[in-house]
Amino acid sequence: MKLSLIIIFSLLFLSAGFASCNEDPSETSIPEAGNTNGNDTLNPTGSKMKIRFGTSTFTATLYDNASATAFKALLPLTINMRDLNSNEKYYDFSDGLPTNAANPGTIQTGDLMLYGSRTLVLFYKTFPTSYSYTRLGRVNDPAGLAAALGSRDVTITFELE
Repeated sequence: MKLSLIIIFSLLFLSAGFASCNEDPSETSIPEAGNTNGNDTLNPTGSKMKIRFGTSTFTATLYDNASATAFKALLPLTINMRDLNSNEKYYDFSDGLPTNAANPGTIQTGDLMLYGSRTLVLFYKTFPTSYSYTRLGRVNDPAGLAAALGSRDVTITFELE
């Protein structure tokens, strides 16, 4: 008798557990690969900016998200970016920007991102990462970016095109 009650309660418990499972993918909160917030698409309709330093100028396209919109509101912006690990330039803002960080898996040459809510990062080399970032934009043609930036600190101007 005790054994049959244990089996019945176990089956009821398992049934309740399976009934609460959600199989509708539209109701899950897991983002699609490469998409951290549903609005992380490059904005081809005009959110382009110039990145100038020394005698070099690169064109970048901003993503269509709240973080990029907040960054765009700061432009034009001239800042001294410090080098880190011979693969990125970074600058710490005094105030934070909106974030929606996710791990990109691989950083690409030309990625412009936020680390945390205050650190602007311009990557000039491709490498794998375990860190999470918020996407802001991307240099359209990053060929020559690493050579132009070098591994020194540099003053960079970001401005809308």
